[in-house]
Amino acid sequence: MSNHKDLEHNKRIVEQFSKQAIPFSEVPGHRDFMQLLIQMSGVSSSDNVLDVACGPGLVACEFSKVADHVTGIDITAKMIERARCLQEEKQLTNMGWCVHDILPLPYSDNDFSIVLTRYSFHHFLKPVEVLAEMIRVCRPGGRVLVADVALPSEKSATYDRLEKIRDPSHTHALTVPEFEALFAASGLGHIQRGSYKVELELEQQLKASFPDPGDEEKIREILRADLHEDKLGVGVHLQGNEIHYSVPIEVFVGRK
Repeated sequence: MSNHKDLEHNKRIVEQFSKQAIPFSEVPGHRDFMQLLIQMSGVSSSDNVLDVACGPGLVACEFSKVADHVTGIDITAKMIERARCLQEEKQLTNMGWCVHDILPLPYSDNDFSIVLTRYSFHHFLKPVEVLAEMIRVCRPGGRVLVADVALPSEKSATYDRLEKIRDPSHTHALTVPEFEALFAASGLGHIQRGSYKVELELEQQLKASFPDPGDEEKIREILRADLHEDKLGVGVHLQGNEIHYSVPIEVFVGRK
């Protein structure tokens, strides 16, 4: 049973991502490194895949080109609506979608051979419980994959402050040690890791974001101030007059 804090947070997520459904799917960096996820998951034509917090379906659609079937689940109806449109554009038929909270996931134990999520853990109030649910619905011998922002411990609090201004549904970007501990305690075996960086241009990112009124300039000021300091851990730099930054992503995969 969700408590009041959970319900309020879920409401913030739905408010934010109902607005972000289309612009989020159009941010260039959000389509990068799909092949790395496919490779690390080991997905094949026999796999039944679940994409948790699937958003606009970018990852789910890529996996469906390889897997037997892919299901995407997300709490935001507008995101699932966008995902269905993407599926139709790509003429993919081996897919299903579900609008539902993920605590708990509405599936039986051992339903899927691969359970994955990308760019979602920094929105969760209870990442340990989410990972446990992902493991529960994964069948023995299957794989569980999480890809998300992961920062050095000394950069995390500063980055979180920025992201909570840009996106009020942000909770906490796990640090690299926190991710390591999460998977070490999960019971998963054969843990593999990968990493990459997503290059973002500030103004494009702001067009896909919906901060509170007046906060866009505050975000610009924070990033400009970090050009020569890197307190955020995202390597803020200029390309011409544009502010760019590179968000570090860690990918963890374990076998149940």
